[in-house]
Amino acid sequence: MQAYRFCPQCGAPLQLLPLSGRERYACIEHGCGFVHWNNPLPVLAAVVEYEDKLLLARNAAWPEKMFALVTGFLERDETPEEGVARELKEETNLDAQGVSLIGVYEFMRKNELIIAYHVQATGTVALSEELAEYKLVAPEDMRIWSAGTGFAVADFLARRGYPVRFFDRQTGADIPDPRLRGGDASLQYRL
Repeated sequence: MQAYRFCPQCGAPLQLLPLSGRERYACIEHGCGFVHWNNPLPVLAAVVEYEDKLLLARNAAWPEKMFALVTGFLERDETPEEGVARELKEETNLDAQGVSLIGVYEFMRKNELIIAYHVQATGTVALSEELAEYKLVAPEDMRIWSAGTGFAVADFLARRGYPVRFFDRQTGADIPDPRLRGGDASLQYRL
């Protein structure tokens, strides 16, 4: 589905035009020049280490038993490190004591670029209205979803010598590591 049908600057209908090597919706009204670039949004993700376990949260809009990382959008005038600490505080009330980059991951299904950090956290958990519940999982017991932020969790675990076990969210069954290609142990998403 097209994000814009009309120019948000002048109201003229947009047309699909070849621009910068791709087809993009653009305004052809003289003097306007609007182009909907539709670039991915930067999303911050936190692999939160809290009380020697990993904190996973369930969004209030998600089904029961569906947990993932604390995530949020990067705000204007903040560094990604500041943003991930802010998101952690807003959503869980925890304080980031240490923030280190894990990697950058594509999430094309939602047109997002995930910037994932390992965050060591302290404090007392108090969830925002966005989150319904949380759970703490020992790193060695972690089972990983095979999309988006799951790859950041896998890289975090692998770098620390923990087992990397992926599962299918639909069936719950274990699946082979999707980062491996043809038996090659090189990681598809590693920095």
